[in-house]
Amino acid sequence: MSRRIKELGLIAVGMIAGAVLILPFFAMAEKEVVLPLPVEELRAFANVFGRIKSDYVEPVSDKKLITEAINGMLSGLDPHSAYLDAEGFKELQVGTQGEFGGLGIEVGMEDGLVKVISPIEDTPAFKAGIQSGDLIIKLDDTLVKGMTLNDAVKLMRGKPGSSIVLTVIRKNAPQPLKIKVVRAVIKVQSVKSKLAEPGYAFVRITQFQEHTGENLATALANLRKQNKEPLQGLILDLRNDPGGLLTGAVGVSAAFLPKDALVVYTEGRTDDAKMRLLASPEYYARGSKEDYLKNLSDEFARVPMVVLVNGGSASASEIVAGALQDHKRAVIMGTQTFGKGSVQTILPLGNNTAIKLTTARYYTPSGRSIQAKGIVPDIVVEDPATAAFDSSLRLREADLAKHLTNGQTGTGEPADRPLIKTPAKDKNGSEDKPELAEFGAKNDYQLNQALNLLKGMSILRGN
Repeated sequence: MSRRIKELGLIAVGMIAGAVLILPFFAMAEKEVVLPLPVEELRAFANVFGRIKSDYVEPVSDKKLITEAINGMLSGLDPHSAYLDAEGFKELQVGTQGEFGGLGIEVGMEDGLVKVISPIEDTPAFKAGIQSGDLIIKLDDTLVKGMTLNDAVKLMRGKPGSSIVLTVIRKNAPQPLKIKVVRAVIKVQSVKSKLAEPGYAFVRITQFQEHTGENLATALANLRKQNKEPLQGLILDLRNDPGGLLTGAVGVSAAFLPKDALVVYTEGRTDDAKMRLLASPEYYARGSKEDYLKNLSDEFARVPMVVLVNGGSASASEIVAGALQDHKRAVIMGTQTFGKGSVQTILPLGNNTAIKLTTARYYTPSGRSIQAKGIVPDIVVEDPATAAFDSSLRLREADLAKHLTNGQTGTGEPADRPLIKTPAKDKNGSEDKPELAEFGAKNDYQLNQALNLLKGMSILRGN
């Protein structure tokens, strides 16, 4: 099993523009796949190829025609499959160290335009005010319509310190907005931690990177030192976390689950696409790396726990939330997650090119498909600053054109969930900007509700 994991290039995140696509490893093409060729369809392709070569208004190279044909073949499958030329393949390998250049937004394509899924916290795009659901129609003076997503990503990249003007369409905005974003070498701090109150730990994971599991173990150990008495509760914040490395998701889950508990499994057509990932070092401490959880206090496998999620929690975040929910290890609180539950495998083709191909779906330990569904919280808590935005503007996997279906006939979810309603707007009817609150802010409504729940659980335990 460990060998199979090393061979597969599993990406637990969607397209990230101005940042990177993140992957832990590559699938090397060890076996040649020989399938019957559709002769008639290939004859039609050859005829079209020949007509373009002979009759198109300008000469077109063979390389361009073949590349565009491959692009079309893959982009027509689903939003996450893609062809990677030499430059795109190289860029794909950047960022697993948590440092990369660009803007810091996760994007997809919709009707030929770039649609923002989520800005990554503490990045230039986040600070400039780019919001989930924004449609990017121009990059500086270049229209996006007609571009491939890879082409748009390339334009958004650039030298740190240089700027780009994004022209975006935002729902309810009377006209397109022009937002200037200064590119930067982005160093994303994937784990942030503090004591929200004495006895109550608060940990936020902004993105799952190569060292996220190790950073989490260090953060938890430090929190334990800060709090002299046993912890009364822990809040894990996965809001607006777009995902990242699958190994990171397994490691984070393993920090709170019994050893060898099932974290997630995948189902696809090939044997390599069928995996079961457990809370065990061979699945998260890649290669010969030391088990970074071995010295972690077993207190963290028992302390009462709440996981905060929202519509910006995707992929690796959903794997963690689904595992902790199915094992009844934590109460999931917030709003329904994004629903990115498909597996992408990186298949090198030679000449430094590759394809990123959707090969399987993710399933939670109890057998729920995450794809186009997401994780439904145990307790639904809407953030007053984003409630209207989440209900009408928040983009989810199911909203993406050509998205992969869930693959299950039933939802597998209870019909009703407890709802903590948001407080009414102030007397002026003002609405806050729909973005995540400052880390550990006193006015973070969902964080406060999580604290209230943990305190209530503490009282019940005492009784």
